[in-house]
Amino acid sequence: MRQQSATLFPALTANAGATRSGGAGSTTTAGTRLQLGVGASWEPDIWGRLRLGVTSAQASAQASAATLAAARLSAQAALAVNYFALREADHQIALLSAAVSAYERALRITGNQYNASIAQRTDVLQAQTQLATTRANLSVATGQRAVLEHAIALLVGKSPSDFSVAVAMSDTKVPAVPLVLPSALLQQRPDIAAAERGVAAANAQIGIQRAARFPNLVLTASGGGAGSTAASLFNASNTVWALGLSAAQILFDAGAVRARVEGAEA
Repeated sequence: MRQQSATLFPALTANAGATRSGGAGSTTTAGTRLQLGVGASWEPDIWGRLRLGVTSAQASAQASAATLAAARLSAQAALAVNYFALREADHQIALLSAAVSAYERALRITGNQYNASIAQRTDVLQAQTQLATTRANLSVATGQRAVLEHAIALLVGKSPSDFSVAVAMSDTKVPAVPLVLPSALLQQRPDIAAAERGVAAANAQIGIQRAARFPNLVLTASGGGAGSTAASLFNASNTVWALGLSAAQILFDAGAVRARVEGAEA
C-alpha cells in the first residue's frame, strides 16, 4: 500500500558524471567534462488509475490481515478443542481407574466364592475379562491424554518434553448459543472479512484496467550544468533546463485493453 501511495507524488532524480577524453591522433587536447543535473517527473492522476491502485493495495493488505487473523483463530480453536478433550480424558481416566479398583475387588470376591464352591468357573472368567477390558481401556485413555497434551504443547509453542498439564476435573459451562443470530455477526469472521476485502481489491482492478483506455500524461522537469571544472558547473552560461509534457494514447491494441477489463470483471 505504501508503494502504491508513493506513485501519487513526483519522483526526483539526480545525476552526475565525469568524462575524460583525448588521444594521440586527436587534434584536440585531452580534457575533462563534468555533468551535474536534477530531474523530476510526475504523472497527474486525472483518470483515477493511481488512486484505484492505492485502494486495491489497501484492500489487499486488509485481506492479508484478515487471513492472518483467521489462522490465529484456527490455532486458538484447535487449542480449545484439545484442552476440552484433555479434560474429558481426565474424567474418563478417573472413571476407568475407579472401575478397575471395583473389578479387582469383584474378582477377589468371585475367586473366594469359587474356592468355596459357591460360584462357577465361568463367573471367575467373566470377572477376569471385565477387569482386563477395563485396564485396556484405561491404557488407551492414558495414551490419548498424552497425545492431547503433546498437541497442546505444540500449539502454545512449547517442547512436549518440557510441558505438562495437571490433571483436573473441569466443570466448565459452555455458554448457550441463541437460536437467532444477527447477520452482522458474520462480519466478525476473519475468513468472510478476507473474502470481502478481496472483492474490494478486485473491484478496484476493474477501474484500473478501464483507465488504460485514456491517455497517460506525464510532466517532466530537469536542470543542470556542464563544464570542465566544478566551479564552471554553476555558471549561468553552462546551465540548461527543460520543462515537458508528454501524452500517450493507445490507438489500436487488437482488443487487449477490453480483454483486461473483462478479465478483471470476471
